[in-house]
Amino acid sequence: MANLIATTPLRGQAPVAIGQVTLTEIEIGDAVSVTAFVGQTKAVSVALKSAVGVAMPAANRVTSKSAVRAIWTGPGRALILGAALPPIAGAAIVGQGDGLVCVGVQGPAIDAVLARLVPIDLRETSFKIGHTARTLVNHMTVSIVRTASDGVEILAMRSMAQTLWHELSDAARGVAAR
Repeated sequence: MANLIATTPLRGQAPVAIGQVTLTEIEIGDAVSVTAFVGQTKAVSVALKSAVGVAMPAANRVTSKSAVRAIWTGPGRALILGAALPPIAGAAIVGQGDGLVCVGVQGPAIDAVLARLVPIDLRETSFKIGHTARTLVNHMTVSIVRTASDGVEILAMRSMAQTLWHELSDAARGVAAR
């Protein structure tokens, strides 16, 4: 009989400081995708607020209350972190917790590191705390959330965990070598 052991997507990777950035695997716990059916976004937002204290976020924004966050992932769609959800009428609810990796990138050189990998402007002047974007890190589709003036969290599919870590590490080494 197989003895299965639960592991994080990066298998407990310790934080790594490279130049002026630090990469950290972040365990996200409960993660649920919410997709409102056509014409149901407002009703789903009200139901979410009642169930977990956060409403559906506006485009490219994050709403939060205590440890619960709602990250915009598309029109009528959000990723809810930090809370299990009951069924909500008018929405498809799909558990995502084991299927995602989250990497925190922190430090004064994050803009330079991310500029090597991401095709949008993520400088704090245009991508403020509480903003989010669905974009690419090289060839991987990700959600990036600004969490601090010098910090972001990058969420990707679990199958891309090692590749995401490698790409971020390489970019950080390249910036540090300048």
